[in-house]
Amino acid sequence: MPHMLMDHEVDPKEKLLQELGDISQIELFNNKLLVAVYIRPEKAKSGLYIPDQNREEDKFQSKVGLLVKKGNSAFEDDTGAWFKDIEINMHDWLIVRPSDAWSITINGVLCRIVEDALVQGRIPHPDAAW
Repeated sequence: MPHMLMDHEVDPKEKLLQELGDISQIELFNNKLLVAVYIRPEKAKSGLYIPDQNREEDKFQSKVGLLVKKGNSAFEDDTGAWFKDIEINMHDWLIVRPSDAWSITINGVLCRIVEDALVQGRIPHPDAAW
């Protein structure tokens, strides 16, 4: 069960991708990933409003992001030690420790650049973790 079901007017994946716009000219090198940071909406499905201060903290503390770009060798490992039987796809929701990544804003969207080996997991929906 998700941490807290949020009231999304628009699917969060679609919202982030639309806000990010065209990133085709952005190039990442080697095993780097570009992950758009998930910021919770202001209202939970229960009707509870999330204070702006808490949502502001998501910019620094959010551990969930949408994979929007990969370097040419991301998730490749000739030894089979790191990514055996793991397939990470574009637009998967990933779990990343914020301090393992570089914060960057692209087209007005907060993102993080992280190495593939520092991704901790994948979840089906961003509300599944906080």
